[in-house]
Amino acid sequence: MSIRHTLLALLSEGPKYGLQLRQEFEARTGEVWPLNVGQVYTTLQRLERDGLVESEDGGGRPQNAFTITPAGADELRTWLLTPPDVVPPPRDELVMKVLVAMRVPGVDMPQLLQSHRRHLVQAMQEYTRLKADLTDAEVELSLVADSELFRIEAIIRWLDIADARLARLPATTDRPADAPRAGRRIAGIRR
Repeated sequence: MSIRHTLLALLSEGPKYGLQLRQEFEARTGEVWPLNVGQVYTTLQRLERDGLVESEDGGGRPQNAFTITPAGADELRTWLLTPPDVVPPPRDELVMKVLVAMRVPGVDMPQLLQSHRRHLVQAMQEYTRLKADLTDAEVELSLVADSELFRIEAIIRWLDIADARLARLPATTDRPADAPRAGRRIAGIRR
């Protein structure tokens, strides 16, 4: 998540103080990403150094208000319109567990996959309950819950596919001849 760009987005609405930016950041992100106020001020200093924001004299007040500059507005617009990079694949802990567990003697792969699937289904149930308690005005938190539900659903689908693929393997997994060739990668994915 880009804190710098989220702060620029908040400043695009008008001048704001650091503490106000932290509070609005947390409110806008459904209060699921706590932000340290020190991180806000460090980021604001960098944004000011880069010419993307300006600070206004506090007029005797202890805090300065920050405003977005035209360069900051351009930077924000570019960030909003640029799709996030999806290459290379993230180093997902669950994927790593499944890949290494395949070669660990005595590991019951269906049980391992089911254990993770059960945990993820419980998480989906919690998000579903959370959504049921939200009001129509809690759009930010609803969007976060929806995103998490779809993300978790995709992981569960991957577990189902992994389970089916592994079920088709011969009983023994100690097959060095069948191990992937060194350096082999998914087509189109650069690292």
